[in-house]
Amino acid sequence: MTRAAGHLFRAVGVIALASLSFAGCSQAPPTGAAAKPTADEFIAQVNAELKPILREVAAADWTQATDITLDTQILSARANDRYLEYLGATTEKAKGYVDAPGTPATKRSLMLLKLQTSAPAPADPAKRAELTEILASLGAMYGEGKYCPSGPESCRNIDQLSETLATSRDYQALTDAWVGWHDTARPMRPKYQRFVELANEGAREFGFADLGAMWRSGYDMPPDEFAAEATRLWGQVKPLYNEMQCYARGRLAKRYGEDKVPAGKPIPAQLLGNMWAQTWNKVYDDILKPYPKASIESADRELKQQKWDAVRMTKSAETFYTSIGFPALPQTFWERSMLVRPRDREVVCHASAWDMDDANDVRIKMCMQPNEEDLFTIYHELGHVYYYLWYNDLPLLFQNGAHDGFHEAIGDTVNLSVTPEYLHRIGLVSAVRPSREAVINQQMKMASEKIAFLPFGKVIDEWRWKVFSGEIRPEHYNEAWWKLRTQYQGVAPPVTRSEADFDPGAKYHVPGNTPYTRYFLSFIIQFQFQKALCDAAGFKGPLHECSIFGNKAAGEKFAAMLKLGQSEPWQDTMEKLTGTRQMDASAILEYFAPLQAWLAEQNKGQACGW
Repeated sequence: MTRAAGHLFRAVGVIALASLSFAGCSQAPPTGAAAKPTADEFIAQVNAELKPILREVAAADWTQATDITLDTQILSARANDRYLEYLGATTEKAKGYVDAPGTPATKRSLMLLKLQTSAPAPADPAKRAELTEILASLGAMYGEGKYCPSGPESCRNIDQLSETLATSRDYQALTDAWVGWHDTARPMRPKYQRFVELANEGAREFGFADLGAMWRSGYDMPPDEFAAEATRLWGQVKPLYNEMQCYARGRLAKRYGEDKVPAGKPIPAQLLGNMWAQTWNKVYDDILKPYPKASIESADRELKQQKWDAVRMTKSAETFYTSIGFPALPQTFWERSMLVRPRDREVVCHASAWDMDDANDVRIKMCMQPNEEDLFTIYHELGHVYYYLWYNDLPLLFQNGAHDGFHEAIGDTVNLSVTPEYLHRIGLVSAVRPSREAVINQQMKMASEKIAFLPFGKVIDEWRWKVFSGEIRPEHYNEAWWKLRTQYQGVAPPVTRSEADFDPGAKYHVPGNTPYTRYFLSFIIQFQFQKALCDAAGFKGPLHECSIFGNKAAGEKFAAMLKLGQSEPWQDTMEKLTGTRQMDASAILEYFAPLQAWLAEQNKGQACGW
């Protein structure tokens, strides 16, 4: 997704394992073999063995993502197979250490070992190979997806179709682009169904009820408690979202007519400027903007006029991080990243940050354009990169975010400091003229991304959790998808959909098998982080005006948290920065308090809800 693209999941890639010692292989020990290693020795061995494996994994996965061919798919599938064979065997051996004495770090490492992949493979070699082939195929199907209404010359990819959703205000053109992209996911459906069967089998062999339960086990609390925690957080922000939906629907009805956007009904999903209606910023300027004459400016014009290219945009982001005391990026970052779409091959343009399991090799994969959205995206992606760099000295099993929402929140926390004042400071917007109208405009612009996203951030994994548990059967995949999207987002498909469709597959993270709750959590906790950092910086004004740019005290406190990686329960890590042990939405509500009061006034007398 834009602004929250996700870091490399350590589970795919090519591995040349002929010379590797498999700690988990179940072979009879030779006569006179050494005694079984202690738990501490076993984890030390796993950390040592995983390093070179994951280095080759990352290299192969990068190759497939930046050059989609049949050959790179085959190599990626084989890499998955070999890595998952190692992981499955090692995890099986780890079961013998459940009650063994060991340090607290060893105990935590044994728990985290089971969570190193988002798709555990069954022990059966044929099924494991089938799973890895399916994952590689699904990823390629998404990356190669095109809508060709009248032959090859009419083909449009996701970038081009998304541009239509963002810029067109023709109802039929929007509908056509939306349907065209969503129909590309239809062939994924049987493969995804089989993937669920195989991954669930692997999760059960790892000791989990299903794959969803395994994903929810990565939050230092029982899976059911975590699900309840996510529901609690959504309950905190739901009233603000409902006000946003009511306001947006009224504005869209004025543009397209109440016959197409009726009061009290879900909004047609193609009208909100984004293929998945997950952010509404693309319809901000001409539809959602509260006060058209009030001062608020996009950086788009100056980025193009000053001829900012991908390197300059990335250098700008690096400068922000170094201003708070973070190190400069390694030279290899500039030599090996993909910052623009190549002209000579198919690639996955979905923005992502990559940890190649080497302190001197961190990368970005992105198809950058000189616009404000991509500027914010690169600031976000460098948040992942700097997290990788700060925790690189930890044992490998601790080299991750405190929980996956932390990883997504780092760059977005920095983006909260990319205020209009900051953009003016770097020469991309005019001087800010504060006024109530300008504040409401700016807050609406932010909310069209931050608040609009929250229900979508919850929907994707709630759908998958129910798919993995069997509550949603394959014959109801699409029906259940739209039931949840309507329930949470208040949106509906522009045309009738059926079980011949597979609309979840039109979102990258489903065929890519990337857990998504991390994004929902990150949109909550980034405001907690920002409030703590602004306090550390000594800022006294409204939270939405704070920027920590250039503040070393805030940067020092930020870095102290990032260095911990996943070495401690996330509650302990969060407490070090925020002073609290619970995720809480009060900071996001504080940030948007002016807008929420304004929306309540605007929506009086309207038929809100759906």
